[in-house]
Amino acid sequence: MPFPLPLALAIYVTIWWIVLFAVLPFGVRSADEAGEELPEGSDPGAPVAPQLVKKAAATTVIAAVIFGFVALAANYVAR
Repeated sequence: MPFPLPLALAIYVTIWWIVLFAVLPFGVRSADEAGEELPEGSDPGAPVAPQLVKKAAATTVIAAVIFGFVALAANYVAR
C-alpha cells in the first residue's frame, strides 16, 4: 500500500462523501412531480422516496473503485 492505513481511511472517507453528494440526486422525484397530495405546510420539492440505503450502497461500491484507482496511481508514482 502506498500510504499508511489512517491516511488511506481518510482518503476513502473523503471520496465516499464526494461520491455520495454526486449520487444523491439520481432518481429523486418530488411530491409535486409524483402528483401526490401534499399535507398542509410541507415542501412540494421534498423527495417522495429518497432510497438512501440503495444510494449509500452504490456510493460505497463507487468510492471503493475510485479509491482503487487512487491507490494504483499512488503506487505507480511511488515507484
